[in-house]
Amino acid sequence: MNNEKTFKTKTGFCHILPDKIVLTRDGIIGNLSDLTVGSNILRILIIYSFLSIGLFYLAFDNYKNGQMITSILFGLLGIYLAYGTLNSLNNSATSIIERQKIKNVKLKKAIAGLTRSRFEIFFEDNEGRIKKRLIMLPGSLTDGSVETEKAIKIMTDEKLLINY
Repeated sequence: MNNEKTFKTKTGFCHILPDKIVLTRDGIIGNLSDLTVGSNILRILIIYSFLSIGLFYLAFDNYKNGQMITSILFGLLGIYLAYGTLNSLNNSATSIIERQKIKNVKLKKAIAGLTRSRFEIFFEDNEGRIKKRLIMLPGSLTDGSVETEKAIKIMTDEKLLINY
């Protein structure tokens, strides 16, 4: 009997094994994710930080030149990007999560046409810090509601998703 349960994610598949969760990437989107993020999100957070600093500089420069609307626009974009960066510092891009280190699993349902469903897995890393791993589920254009229901059933059957 096969103890592996699998469901589709945005960039590949999630394999629920008896002792761990393994995320694999598949196809063009998965390969692109491997190139840009790898197993560490630090690189992308540094890029976002530099973009945020650049937006703040443009906001200040436009303010000095008397262009208030573009100054406010760049400032708000800079704040939004900085907030997202700070909010993502405890995220992880690891592809293997040991089940005994999982502290909590939450489901965030999709907002039709705006967002996609995702699981947030809170787990303890090797240094003892609590990290969050997002598992993005397929979107509405790729049969997302059917795959989301399949993923929810697997996660509840495996007693990873509680209080759903």
